[in-house]
Amino acid sequence: MSKKELLLRYFILTLGLFTAALGISLITKAELGTSPISSIPYTLSFAFSPTLGLFTLYLSIALIAAQILILRKNFKKQALMQIPVSFLLSWFIDLTMNWLSFQETGSYEMKWILLIGGCLVLGIGVYLEILGDVVMLPGESFVNAIAVTYQKDFGKTKVAVDLSMTLIAAALGFLLFGKLAGVREGTAVAALLVGLIARFLKRKLSFLEKLIAGKEPVICRM
Repeated sequence: MSKKELLLRYFILTLGLFTAALGISLITKAELGTSPISSIPYTLSFAFSPTLGLFTLYLSIALIAAQILILRKNFKKQALMQIPVSFLLSWFIDLTMNWLSFQETGSYEMKWILLIGGCLVLGIGVYLEILGDVVMLPGESFVNAIAVTYQKDFGKTKVAVDLSMTLIAAALGFLLFGKLAGVREGTAVAALLVGLIARFLKRKLSFLEKLIAGKEPVICRM
């Protein structure tokens, strides 16, 4: 891989991180729950002073530590790049949350518009991270570590991990507030919609992967 291609891939990853952070913030501002991976940080941010971005960073560091324990000698040094990426995502989340601090959620219909818009933006962000293809985020890397070590299907493992995080966030809500906090109908919508959008873009824009790799896209002629 040339330096030019590597720089381009890191640029796309950074753009993807910013877009994903904006999507997370939009979903959060909708106040209908947030994505499963953000549900624990979101719930904790109601009760304690660290921001959503900081709690996201703490969770990311915990997931990286869990990968080391699961993979042991198979944990590669390159995977430590997840640490600076986590710092950047955390900063982007707090930055975009501040930008949206003026946003009033208003009616229930307005909340749904914000939620769907946020899922769309987050799906684009996830697609850009996949397109960059240089570093996996801690959430996906943690799922991959379990799938590889215990020879499980990645998709089914991802569903199980997302469900576990949502249940933990729900339990924290009851423990801290005596009710659900941070987990609502929007959590299920985000879990279903974001992955669909990312997979749709990957299928429809597959030619971009060839362009980034410096290969001519295959053009079908009639």
